[in-house]
Amino acid sequence: MAEFLPYGRQSVVAADVEAVAEVLRGDWLTTGPAVTRFEADLAGWTGGVPAVAVTSGTAALHVAYAAAGVGPGDEVVCSPMTFVATAATAAMHGATVVFADVSPETANVLPDAVKAAVTARTKVVAAVDFAGHPADLGTLGELAHEAGALLLEDAAHSIGGSWQGRPVGSWADLTTFSFFPTKNLTTAEGGAVCAADPELLGRAQEFRNHGLVRDRSRQRFPDEGGWHQEVHAFGLNYRLPDVLCALGSSQLSRLSSFVARRAELHARYRAGLSDLEGVALPVTLPGAEPAWHLFALRVLGGRRRELYEFLRERGIGVQVNYIPVYWHPVFADLGYRRGMCPGAERFYAEELSLPLWPDLSDADVDRVIGEVRAFFGHA
Repeated sequence: MAEFLPYGRQSVVAADVEAVAEVLRGDWLTTGPAVTRFEADLAGWTGGVPAVAVTSGTAALHVAYAAAGVGPGDEVVCSPMTFVATAATAAMHGATVVFADVSPETANVLPDAVKAAVTARTKVVAAVDFAGHPADLGTLGELAHEAGALLLEDAAHSIGGSWQGRPVGSWADLTTFSFFPTKNLTTAEGGAVCAADPELLGRAQEFRNHGLVRDRSRQRFPDEGGWHQEVHAFGLNYRLPDVLCALGSSQLSRLSSFVARRAELHARYRAGLSDLEGVALPVTLPGAEPAWHLFALRVLGGRRRELYEFLRERGIGVQVNYIPVYWHPVFADLGYRRGMCPGAERFYAEELSLPLWPDLSDADVDRVIGEVRAFFGHA
């Protein structure tokens, strides 16, 4: 049987290994200079917006909502077409999650749906850059701010992309990234929060480090001694260690090539499948420069599961991203019901992610294209 092709995987080279080994040979395994360097390197991709490195994309969301002051009585308007963490971390802060429907073409949240969902209790509007295609960040930011809320951009899929000429990370009040191995760069596990506002950034920095306050000018008992630190608001240990930050900085040095190669592979899929009846291909809206994380094929006519099983049997590890968040039993048990976001449910019923990562060869893509065409009876 031919080699199994997962839908995504990391790209690690000798320079990445050496960057990690250099930290292991040094004095700082965590809370050291590699963290500061990685955060500075990330800011080079966000238009200079400062970054706070954390242990995962989920941690980044939890930290961002904490920085925004989300709590009981607040509402967070959220896309349902995302991994559960985008909504779950808001709920864990005690907020009520309000789902706004998405475009059946891009799976990004619709501004009109957000406008209908915001209320006086809305604290955050959480947009997701599905598959690496940026959401309508300018319009969403205006809607959030008119409601007295903040815009959070879940950019787990889209680092290296841009919207209307501005990089992902420079639009929203808070932007979160994920560096899981299948993402556009990796720190094994890891994530980051970006915020231009110093107050939001400071809250994020403190929450990822137990809420510790070391600035004497802010302490209630500053004369206790040089060792003294205080907790004014609860936080958690979400610190990303130097070992993984070193890997991240090394990966960032190749992010341009990662984004370019993903775009080449994306275009190759499009060319090979463009004449195929029974599928719909991803779209790119005017003003978007996606950093493609997924090739999200839409399988029409109710045949998505059949094609999924056909390809899996042939060693092609296609995936489905994602079930609508409110379908998860944890949300169903809170009273959310199927049918509330028909655009998301339609997209979910058709979506199938084909393999896409930088080291995927042209021949690998042609193999996938060939099998998809064979399924539909085309040579």
